[in-house]
Amino acid sequence: MYKVFGMSASGNCYKVKLLLEQLQAQYRWEEMDILKGATRTPEFLGINPNGRVPTLEIKPGQYLPESNAILCYLADGTAFWPSERFERAETLQWMFFEQYSHEPYIAIARFICKFLPADHPRRADLPRLRERGYQALAVMEQQLARRSFFVNGAYSIADIALFAYTHVAVDGGFDLERFPAINAWIERVRAQPRFVKMA
Repeated sequence: MYKVFGMSASGNCYKVKLLLEQLQAQYRWEEMDILKGATRTPEFLGINPNGRVPTLEIKPGQYLPESNAILCYLADGTAFWPSERFERAETLQWMFFEQYSHEPYIAIARFICKFLPADHPRRADLPRLRERGYQALAVMEQQLARRSFFVNGAYSIADIALFAYTHVAVDGGFDLERFPAINAWIERVRAQPRFVKMA
C-alpha cells in the first residue's frame, strides 16, 4: 500500500490523490500542515530533504517526491500514460509547461490570496503573477480549442497535472470565464470515472 505525505488544500498533492483514486489504488494519506512547519522537521527532512509535499512512500524506505514525477510513476503501464513514444513526450511537454509556465504563477497567486493576510507584502506580486498566469491560460485555451484533452484527445496525466490548479484559479483572482475551451475541458475532467474533488 502506498502512503502519501500531502496537504489536502495543495493542488500538487491533489494531483496525486486524483490519480490514485482513478487507478483505484490502495493508499494511506498522511496530512501535513506545511503552514505549521510539518515538512521542516528532522523526521520529514530525512524522508525528503527538500522538505516539500507531496511525497510518495512506495515501500518502507523508498520515497518519491515531486508531484509530476509521482504521476509518471503511478501511471506507468496504465491508460493514463500513453504507449506511443511521441505521445509520451507530448505528455511530458505539458507537464513541464505546468511546472514552469503555469504553476509558478497561478498556484502562487492562489496561495497569496487564500492563505496570506490581506496586508501581506507578497500581495504586491499579484499583478505580475496574474499577467503571466493569463499567458499560460491562453496557451491552454489554444490547445483545448483543437482537442478534447491535451494529448491525442485522450485523458491523461497531462490533464491531471494542469487541472489541479487551473480549476481553482479563481482563488487567485483569475477570470476563467474568458476561456470557454478551458471551462469545457474542466467539465470533461470532472466527468471522468472515479473523479474526486479537491478538499
